[in-house]
Amino acid sequence: MKSKKKPLGTKAQIRAQKERERKISTAIFTALILIVIMFSAYFGYSLLSQPQSQTENPEPLSSQPKAAIVDQLSLTFPNQTFIETATNTLKQAGYSVDYYPGEEVTVEFYRNLPTYGYKIIILRVHSSATGAQGTESPVTLFTSERESQTKYVYEQLTDQLMSVAYSKEEREKGITYFGISPPFVTQNMKGKFPNTIIIMMGCEGLDNPLMAEALVEKGAKVYISWNQPVSASHTDTATTQLLQHFLIEKLTLKQSVQETFKEIGFDPIYKSLLIYYPLEAGEQTIKNIKR
Repeated sequence: MKSKKKPLGTKAQIRAQKERERKISTAIFTALILIVIMFSAYFGYSLLSQPQSQTENPEPLSSQPKAAIVDQLSLTFPNQTFIETATNTLKQAGYSVDYYPGEEVTVEFYRNLPTYGYKIIILRVHSSATGAQGTESPVTLFTSERESQTKYVYEQLTDQLMSVAYSKEEREKGITYFGISPPFVTQNMKGKFPNTIIIMMGCEGLDNPLMAEALVEKGAKVYISWNQPVSASHTDTATTQLLQHFLIEKLTLKQSVQETFKEIGFDPIYKSLLIYYPLEAGEQTIKNIKR
């Protein structure tokens, strides 16, 4: 006849319970370690078995480059034919195109413009290098936002925003707008224009180099504009030809500007000339800039 086991005392029961819990915890921990090792081995094998081209170039393919047409002149000198022609040329060259009509060209629009990632920016905007008193001033880009003494006070006090008007008569009537100056570009625009081509179609855009220098300091590859006032019809024709030579025929920038001049000459009214900054950018092609 088998002898009966004596029941365990309280301390022995506690020790036995702790021993069981320790064994269970050890088993769970060991199982987790095995699972981690198995997944690590699986993913390691998957990575090593990928084609060589994928492991050497893990970065995603770049998206389609973007271009913008900023048409502040649409409020005073609309030209739908130019917009359609320029858009078609840009698309033919492989760019997606965003169009901004005049009413959208505000101070905040300019402030955020670098953040949109455009590689070509066409500024069909009014501009001037002539101050309110007829004196020479830095190149200023017009917005379509009416000037107010209670808005952007700091920017006004620090000459980042200027008072601009379409004519002396309108200024006398108090019809003025905010204008973007070079200090606004360097101090207030968000982000950069990395290797961006900026075509500034307005008057006197390169009467002095201050706006060009500010945009290049912000990362732009080249700034193209006029050395004196220019008529809307002439700048539209010149820009259309320039885009064709530079983007489609893939001439250098210098050659593109020269061919454009051969075809259309000086502005017939103001005798202005299309030029670019910096001069060394003249040897660049669109292929070189896009790299």
